[in-house]
Amino acid sequence: MAKNGKSKENIMNKIVSNLNKGLIPLEYSYDKLKKLGQHIKKTAPLVYGEVENLIKSNIVTIEKKGKLFKKSNLAKFGETITSSLIRKIQNVDEKELMRIVKDKKSQTFIDILAKGLSTGQKEYAILPKEKKFSRVLIANRGEIALRIIRACRELGIETALIYSNTDKNTLPVKFADKAYCIGPAISYLDLKKIIGIAKKTQSDAIHPGYGFLSENAKFARMCEENKIKFIGPSSKSIELLGDKVMAKKTAIKAKVPVIEGAVTALKNRKHALKTAKKIGYPVIIKAASGGGGKGMRIVRSKEELDKSYESAKAESYLSFKDRTLYMEKYLESPRHIEFQILGDQYGNIIHMGERDCSIQRKHQKLVEEAPSPFINDELRERMGDAAVRIAKEAKYEGAGTVEFLLDKNRNFYFIESNTRIQVEHGVTEMITGVDLVKEQIKIASGGKLALEQDSIKLEGHAIECRINAEDPLSEFMPSTGTVVNYLSPGGPGIRISSICHPGYKVSSDYDSLLSLLICHGSTRHEALSRMRRALHEYAIEGVKTTIPFHMAVLHNKNFIKGNVTTSFIDRNNIIQSIKDYYFGKEKELAKEQKVILVTTAIARYMEKKQGNNKPNPWVAAGRQELMENEQ
Repeated sequence: MAKNGKSKENIMNKIVSNLNKGLIPLEYSYDKLKKLGQHIKKTAPLVYGEVENLIKSNIVTIEKKGKLFKKSNLAKFGETITSSLIRKIQNVDEKELMRIVKDKKSQTFIDILAKGLSTGQKEYAILPKEKKFSRVLIANRGEIALRIIRACRELGIETALIYSNTDKNTLPVKFADKAYCIGPAISYLDLKKIIGIAKKTQSDAIHPGYGFLSENAKFARMCEENKIKFIGPSSKSIELLGDKVMAKKTAIKAKVPVIEGAVTALKNRKHALKTAKKIGYPVIIKAASGGGGKGMRIVRSKEELDKSYESAKAESYLSFKDRTLYMEKYLESPRHIEFQILGDQYGNIIHMGERDCSIQRKHQKLVEEAPSPFINDELRERMGDAAVRIAKEAKYEGAGTVEFLLDKNRNFYFIESNTRIQVEHGVTEMITGVDLVKEQIKIASGGKLALEQDSIKLEGHAIECRINAEDPLSEFMPSTGTVVNYLSPGGPGIRISSICHPGYKVSSDYDSLLSLLICHGSTRHEALSRMRRALHEYAIEGVKTTIPFHMAVLHNKNFIKGNVTTSFIDRNNIIQSIKDYYFGKEKELAKEQKVILVTTAIARYMEKKQGNNKPNPWVAAGRQELMENEQ
């Protein structure tokens, strides 16, 4: 029994001895790995903290062959990690990555790694799940309402939509999770009613879109008082930047050049005359609230001022319920350049490059492109820095623009800010790969910007054409009726933002925007070619559209060269050249189409006869403009 016990003890000792011998290489390897870690920490500090996570997630695969743990091969191990990363990551330059991992001061390794591993759209704001909105009320209509619905759906947020009697059969009403009728067309400006519906639906936030109440500081303040998040900047920021007079003061405080002019609102016609004399003609009168070219008049002489002042004041009130005007020097034939900005609640603000919005009619943008063919990297950096300084001065939060006029000598001057998402935001999305509406919503719910300015890269070129229901051959007269045929273009690099479809009724109650056609290409030439093809394919029948106008612009030699200013349409006789690109006379409508048009006309007549003819402010403003043109 003792002998057997001794034998077992000997066997156990041998096992332990053999195990200890087997652990010697592991001890040696551990020692070498420890030294290896110290070496990597010294030579590639940014890689050191990532290696463990990379190996665990199988991003890095260390080859078994080769004696990588020998002291003489420690440097090779670092190269193996880098090479393995490069094999797994797309769109990253090997030499650039090697330079970064060897640079102790570099702060961009993680940014490049995130970029290389991403396969979809970039997300700039990081948002904890517990802060996400449950329901958002959309206080708008048309294309932008549909755009917001799609963004919310991708974020897993429920949507509630308000709609007027006119919009009851539109796509946003069909697509929203819940929809509530608010009455006549003018109701999109009813602050109390909208707040009431937000409470009724238990919405966490209100997205105002663009136009209507999107730059209304009073509405933003009402949201704040009712503990409903306004998806946009604070009411204080809107007062500093949304009001054009205050925005000018904010820009001056931020040491950004502004156009010569009054920094106070015009008190009356006498004050306007005195200010114009001091500045020198030509001058431009502008509405302090809103945008879209409403309440703006160019005045070239003392004799014109009285009429222009009164008509601008009337249009401003009809459009924004605000008669406040201001005046500044009018620059002849500048470029209109706007910078897209994005800011969070923590003081982080970046810009995402510029858009050239120079092709305009009566201060209404018609064609936008990004980046501008006139701006180089040095000027982009200076203008972008100025835009960020203004936004920081106002403690800006959300998406918005800072707008400048740029003269032929590349001198730029601040003119205004738009404290909202813009109609043309999709152009920037195409060259940055970011969904601005989603970022806007995430920032409003507490998201923090994850990237810095140096991380923003502009890729390729994008152009947008606003397809409006207007007849360019008849002074852009609004065209109402029913869309009887609709076929949108397709193919690589094409994006359509529209609520159009066969049977869609174009009303006179609102603006005439039908569709936003955006084309992206690796170069400006490719984007131009795609836009011409897309316009040729686009079929909208039943109403007049601006497609022929855009064809004329896209074929113009000066536009192709990038020689555009705010006076482009007149100086290039675009209206006259439309006929060259107008593809034949319109076809005779089929019998069924005529029936639809006739019944639509009868329905409109009956609506008016029954008393549903309360004047709409936007319609009234448009009629006033037409009357002035006729005079």
